[in-house]
Amino acid sequence: MPAPLVECVPNFSEGRNAATIEALRTALTRVPGVRLLDAQSDAAHNRSVFTFVASPDASVEAALAAMRVATERIDLSRHEGEHPRMGATDVVPFVPVRDVTMDDCIALARRLAERAAAELQIPIFLYAAAATRPERERLPDIRKGEFEGLRERIGKDPAADPDFGPRRIHPTAGATAIGARPFLVAFNIYLDTSDIAIAKDIAKRIRTSSGGLPAVQASGFEVAGKAQVSMNLLDIDVTSPATVFAAVESAARPRGVAILKSEVVGLIPERAVLGAGAASLKLPDPEAHLLEPRIRAAEGPTLDGWLDDLAGGAPVPGGGSAAAVAGALAGALVAMVARLTLGRKAYAGAQARAAEILAEAEAVRSQLRRLADDDAVAYTRVSAAYKLPKESPARKHAVDEALIGAAQTPLAMARGAVRLLALANEIGTIGNRNARSDATVAEALARAALAGAVENVRVNVRSLSEPGLGRSLIEEAEGLARTISPPS
Repeated sequence: MPAPLVECVPNFSEGRNAATIEALRTALTRVPGVRLLDAQSDAAHNRSVFTFVASPDASVEAALAAMRVATERIDLSRHEGEHPRMGATDVVPFVPVRDVTMDDCIALARRLAERAAAELQIPIFLYAAAATRPERERLPDIRKGEFEGLRERIGKDPAADPDFGPRRIHPTAGATAIGARPFLVAFNIYLDTSDIAIAKDIAKRIRTSSGGLPAVQASGFEVAGKAQVSMNLLDIDVTSPATVFAAVESAARPRGVAILKSEVVGLIPERAVLGAGAASLKLPDPEAHLLEPRIRAAEGPTLDGWLDDLAGGAPVPGGGSAAAVAGALAGALVAMVARLTLGRKAYAGAQARAAEILAEAEAVRSQLRRLADDDAVAYTRVSAAYKLPKESPARKHAVDEALIGAAQTPLAMARGAVRLLALANEIGTIGNRNARSDATVAEALARAALAGAVENVRVNVRSLSEPGLGRSLIEEAEGLARTISPPS
């Protein structure tokens, strides 16, 4: 089973200082398990938006680490930019992605809010699905007056009391909104005019709060000499980017204004773009005709996806598949060293043998990659055999047959691992000297693959109703293990 996954999209009030932006990025990515998907900085808005995914616990740790950097390096009292802001870390939303509920994300928001308020002495407001009162569900309502206005109200107006932290603004880091929400799309449309009044008027016409489109927040700004309608689409399944684009275009046309371009800040679910394309083409089923998803499905899971599956709570993939992957990695490294040797004048005498090693390493690598999948299938067959009724006369034979098959798969891995160990040793001796460390790693991986494969043969043979049925398998596996000497 894949591990639970949360998206987090922290917004920081810094889009110009490259050193600070890099420090924020480093703080996020230094936390194990965090995968940074996107980072966008805008000098005019003076704002940076990072999008990352991680396990629930890691998402809180990463967000807090970045908040520490923002508190230390960003001074709101000197900050200027087009985008409304009230904090150095302005907003931190958690979004459920996989095997995580909105309630889980609300709990994460509260956990981060409590820790950040206590450690950084920043007033924290919970918003969106995490809001503790209805008037704080909308971020613009919390951020009204921005840093300067909130600085005057907090501590004096009970309506401005934070959910966590001191009843006073942090002098440089301001205040932060932390929440939980569905996927939000930050979508901007640039108009072919410098008249910001037109952008503001169109924004007022289309936003929800003025009676416009549902689930749309909108404002008008001047960016790089052009009027911009800046929007947050709170639910693209309610109001899509294509619907918003058409509405802005319709409102701009009578004013003699055209649309220059649109932009997405951060990431957007692919269904939003597919929907826009499908509407334009009047195509009812775009997903059924897409090439790339078919290719991805045919290629199988990514390495990250496979590792998530391995780390999950399901019994497959397990140790046998991991042993096969270790062997496949050894084969890939042997192939790499061989390629780094081929065509080099300094290794003219090794060219023919390096080419042979390359071909064999690639063949064994492909075999081991297939065996990683075969091992999972073999386990499934064993599990199915054990589920047969215990009183069934066919059960004993079915279980033994499945176990024999499950032992044969790691035995094939062991054979490949032994061969790769020899190839790694040889290419490390005759191949490119600058890649000897890679050949050494290949040897270590091949040894690990062999040890894991032999252990899996033993486990399956031990489970047979009559161990003698697997005697030849265990004898060959033990023999393969004895053919190699311990690493020096």
